[in-house]
Amino acid sequence: MATTPEQPAAAATRRKVGRHRGEGQWAVGHFTPLNGNEQTKKDDDGLNVRTRIETIYSKAGFDSIDPADLRGRMRWWGLYTQRKPGIDGGKTAILEPEELDDKFFMLRVRIDGGRLTTEQLRVIGEVSQEFARGTADITDRQNIQFHWIRIEDVPEIWRRLEGVGLSTTEACGDTPRVILGSPVAGIAEDEIIDGSPAVDEIQRRFIGNPDFSNLPRKFKSAVSGSPLLDVAHEINDISFVGVEHPEHGPGFDLWVGGGLSTNPKLGVRLGAWIPLGEVADVYGGVISIFRDYGYRRLRNRARLKFLVADWGHAKFRQILEDEYLQRKLIDGPAPAQPVGTWRDHLGVHRQRDGRFYVGFAPRVGRVDGSTLTKIAELTENHGSGRVRTTAEQKMIVLDIEESKVESLVAGLEALDLRVTPSSFRRGTMACTGIEFCKLAIVETKARGSQLIDELERRMPTFDQPITINLNGCPNACARIQVADIGLKGQLVRDAEGNQVEGYQVHLGGALGLEAGFGRKVRGLKVTSAELPEYVERVLTRFSEQREDGERFAQWAARAGEEQLV
Repeated sequence: MATTPEQPAAAATRRKVGRHRGEGQWAVGHFTPLNGNEQTKKDDDGLNVRTRIETIYSKAGFDSIDPADLRGRMRWWGLYTQRKPGIDGGKTAILEPEELDDKFFMLRVRIDGGRLTTEQLRVIGEVSQEFARGTADITDRQNIQFHWIRIEDVPEIWRRLEGVGLSTTEACGDTPRVILGSPVAGIAEDEIIDGSPAVDEIQRRFIGNPDFSNLPRKFKSAVSGSPLLDVAHEINDISFVGVEHPEHGPGFDLWVGGGLSTNPKLGVRLGAWIPLGEVADVYGGVISIFRDYGYRRLRNRARLKFLVADWGHAKFRQILEDEYLQRKLIDGPAPAQPVGTWRDHLGVHRQRDGRFYVGFAPRVGRVDGSTLTKIAELTENHGSGRVRTTAEQKMIVLDIEESKVESLVAGLEALDLRVTPSSFRRGTMACTGIEFCKLAIVETKARGSQLIDELERRMPTFDQPITINLNGCPNACARIQVADIGLKGQLVRDAEGNQVEGYQVHLGGALGLEAGFGRKVRGLKVTSAELPEYVERVLTRFSEQREDGERFAQWAARAGEEQLV
């Protein structure tokens, strides 16, 4: 049975914090579960479901799975049931979970820091082809997701993945999720500091640790020493951002409380400089605050961002220092403005050792098992054994000698993996969408791919940086609020009054340079069929009206509403 971690002696003297009694904060003595999710976690730790999967469910089949495991604890091992085919978006919020469930699973492979060997990539490709009908999606959190997984095959998939050092442990659930890391950590010429040792230490100490396997909600993290700010640090629960301290040298600026979904908030700086060797300790302090003080009464207020908003950054830092670290943190500088307008590392770039890395773009993160095995083979044939995934649904091949770069690029382009893509291929991102996701209302992956083709045809000379993010529901897995053009899937009326798939439009969001959320123009919704024409219209106006050096987000902020519809 799951147990509540013993609270330190200091808990007895802690003041009541946060909202009214009944928020379910363990640190103030509220241990009684206040909703079904909390009761399920108290009944049994999600980590324990693996034994039942291996010894019962994989042998007796889908119908033998306990509902509390099926729609709860199996997430602790990266498993979600996928959407039953043929259910349209209008029924997403109407049907019961069991009516939406297919008897197949999405399985998420966590790839901390985006780091993969070619051997690992080949195994992922083989699993995709043998067990997942060829599916494989690169996510905007550097993971890879399979679909069409049968419960009977899960133990064998685990055996193969774990045999090469991969894992699905806590890839989903109310747990410490994958740790984002700079995909060029340790190799980039302009890197401030290599955060890879911190990613490794966090993974070793906290992932799969029962002391941290019952959090109020998911806990997202990022570590990067790149001046490109390449891990979307503003929208994680905790982020460590590379900075140069004027006295202490390279280290990390600490951010907490970011997140999107239906109530988006940008993370806040705590003003503290963290040396590399203390990153894991500070991570432990922040995740412990979340575990102990986080709101557990309502799921829609259970993310760390709500606690940070209620406390403020000064109080949060004080609690972290006084109650969890028992020491003061060093004050430090903010990150410098990011270098360049793209943060995805696409193209050919020299490494610090004189070799090169090559970043390339699939279509909206969608690849397949055969393509992944070909990437592994192509990489090895060009003398490398390392690849990376990025937080922009892209990939990178590392360690290529200069004499082999041209051949590698040609091989990637032959697989429709663009090293010098159009702005539209480069900047379009999409979540899973209605094809597999039980929360989705509209199609996203195919729609995004079609949009790329149509915009390339309509606007072949457009070369400004642009991000177009498609999301199948309001939950913002594809970061709609921080895109230049964010598209939130919903059902809308077409010109004839028919209910069809469409999108609410957000315009002018950004991360990095002047981070902020996009604006919504009252009543601005477009049908899926109208989408290419609408985007072309807005981007044409931007091209005609932009001032020298002006980015789309800046133009969208000053443009009149009549220019945005």
